[in-house]
Amino acid sequence: MRKHLLSLLCVMALSITLKAIPDTSRVALVIVDIQEFYFPGGLSELVNPEPAAQNAAKLLSYFRENNMLVVHIGHKASSGMDFHKLVKPAEGEAVFIKTNVNAFKGTGLLEYLRGQQVSNLVICGMQTHMCVEAAVRAGADYGFKVTLIHDACATKDLKWENEIIQAKMVHLSTLSTLKSYAKIMSTEEFLKAN
Repeated sequence: MRKHLLSLLCVMALSITLKAIPDTSRVALVIVDIQEFYFPGGLSELVNPEPAAQNAAKLLSYFRENNMLVVHIGHKASSGMDFHKLVKPAEGEAVFIKTNVNAFKGTGLLEYLRGQQVSNLVICGMQTHMCVEAAVRAGADYGFKVTLIHDACATKDLKWENEIIQAKMVHLSTLSTLKSYAKIMSTEEFLKAN
């Protein structure tokens, strides 16, 4: 009897740890600023935004197919503000437009998520080192369990004095600082775990 009970507990523990998100009714996908101005020809082109948008679209499809909460964050801009075609909001999905780097500042996002009884955030978007980082940090500070999908994010080269910091290094260094705030996964890892 004891051996059978121990086996059952091991199976239960394994099934819990395999799921990246234990309770899908309390999770929200937060897509940050995947907008036209970050794509070729836009006001603030990023390095390789297309693969990030494609991965975000995979996450979006998964959340929609499983009737899970989706939140779109957009940054107000003079032009190119439209959401990218791969992640355009569907009817009934929440949309928050911000004027600050932090998606929680002055948007009503926090109140909305709490009203929906969300406890877990899955975050992706653009730019890794700016609005995505701010969303991850703020979400964690507000008590949410945060998962950041690293290959559904993109950024750009930065300049400091006479030095150019390549987008890949900006992205990786941001991820390395965010590992204290979020579980960091690839799109494939997340989808396989759920």
